[in-house]
Amino acid sequence: MSLYTVLMVDDEENVIRAMQKKIDWESIGFRIMGYAHNGIEALDLVDQETPDVVLTDIKMPYMDGLELAHNLKAMYPAVRILIFSGFDEFEYAKEAIRLEVEEYILKPVDADELQRIFVKLKASLDHEMDEKRNVQKLRDYYMESLPLLQENFFASLVDGSVPEQEITRFLSDYQITMDSPMYTVVVVHTSTTQLPEGISAVLLTESVRRLAAEHLAKKWNARMFTHEGNTVILVPCVSQDDVTRITDEAESFCRLARHVSQAVVTIGIGKACGTIAEISESYHGAREAVSYRSLYGAGKAINIAEIEPGEIRSSDNTQKRLHQLFKAVKMSTAETVRAQAKACVDEMSAGGMSLSMHRFMVMELVSSLYRFAISNRIDTEPVFGEDEALFRNVTNMDAGQLREWLGGVACKMQEQIQSKREDGEQTFVTKAVDYVRDNYGDQELTIDKICGILGVSAAYFSTTFKKETGKTFINYLTDYRMEQAVQRLIEEDDKTYVIAAQVGYADPAYFSYVFKKKFGVSPTRYRSERK
Repeated sequence: MSLYTVLMVDDEENVIRAMQKKIDWESIGFRIMGYAHNGIEALDLVDQETPDVVLTDIKMPYMDGLELAHNLKAMYPAVRILIFSGFDEFEYAKEAIRLEVEEYILKPVDADELQRIFVKLKASLDHEMDEKRNVQKLRDYYMESLPLLQENFFASLVDGSVPEQEITRFLSDYQITMDSPMYTVVVVHTSTTQLPEGISAVLLTESVRRLAAEHLAKKWNARMFTHEGNTVILVPCVSQDDVTRITDEAESFCRLARHVSQAVVTIGIGKACGTIAEISESYHGAREAVSYRSLYGAGKAINIAEIEPGEIRSSDNTQKRLHQLFKAVKMSTAETVRAQAKACVDEMSAGGMSLSMHRFMVMELVSSLYRFAISNRIDTEPVFGEDEALFRNVTNMDAGQLREWLGGVACKMQEQIQSKREDGEQTFVTKAVDYVRDNYGDQELTIDKICGILGVSAAYFSTTFKKETGKTFINYLTDYRMEQAVQRLIEEDDKTYVIAAQVGYADPAYFSYVFKKKFGVSPTRYRSERK
């Protein structure tokens, strides 16, 4: 059985030694991972190995137990904290309660009482661990149920019963990736009135389903599920040409199903759609195409777009496409951005539109791009250039040129947005570093103070600062102060206590302690060895 770890913190080492000896820690489920003489040392140890429990005194030099507890709660909220102290004062106890400290123990610490407290604490930690294990069991059950959940989601999606604003959440929850620029729905209907001798409708339908999985779904990397008695295939595609190929392959599949399974299969192909929310429209088109078997005959592939009159695409569809493009610019890869740009131009270039209407829509497109750039504080000159004849040039482009131009413009916008996002985080750390270099002599400089100046939480600040610099803020501040102290010791003749104050230490003894810990010798000896 693994043991919970304990870090002890007290400037009186004999107190720590006594507590270590008085209790058989392993027998009650704990291991002493180490001890520290003050809060600063404790934070260094916690940064190296996070303990389960910190047992700390209140009154210590350089950083007391309450300040240590405050820092631990901000940076390591899962750590349990116990405070022991010789101070039976209401203000100490009140602050301990505010910090959600597990226990407030008065000195001298009774070994039996301390053991009772840790036995109780172990039960609490065990309960917490059991709950985590239960969560893992739930996660495992969830993973087992995931295929069924995904199938139910797709059934609801083609029915149109999933709210558009909820689609992204469901995709994330059910671990589904849908990033194709276009989708079309294929409905495979197996006749239950024309059955081969000796085969039930259920077995025949399953036979056709397995055949479709191998010859259609697998080839197109498509999602396949059963809905309303039919096999439904959600096919990702990149152009209208793909829909034509799907129709041809579906026709071949109908012949294959008759030959292999002796089944009469009619396949309906819906219109291609550019957003996930429109998939239900493609599904209803595919189902309607299947219903045309009474007119065109069963055992065929029927594309709804080929048998219904074309219609003029509305500007609403183009706006939806444009919305998807802007979303990709902010959140997706350059490849997805270009795919969405292509889909947007394909929508605008669809049949049934006059040349004047097409030019008008292109002008609207350029205006929308400008509005998006301005609202996202994008520098428009690197994106659009200085060409005053932009509208005329763009409206005279053919579909291929327009796709290339729009994809390039959108990718330039994406680069600026990503650069600003990355610069923001780097600027955040740079400001902190600059502040340290300008104010390292401030004896009140703490994590809380720098976070107040930057307007961020201690937890976020600590994580980001360490990720960018490789050091905790306290270690960085200490190292910089020591660098400045070394420079002054070598170049100046000031007393050690003066240099200590100049680099941010009110207590010369603590300055000497930190200096010796870093360089192995006292400040005075360091100076004498180098002069």
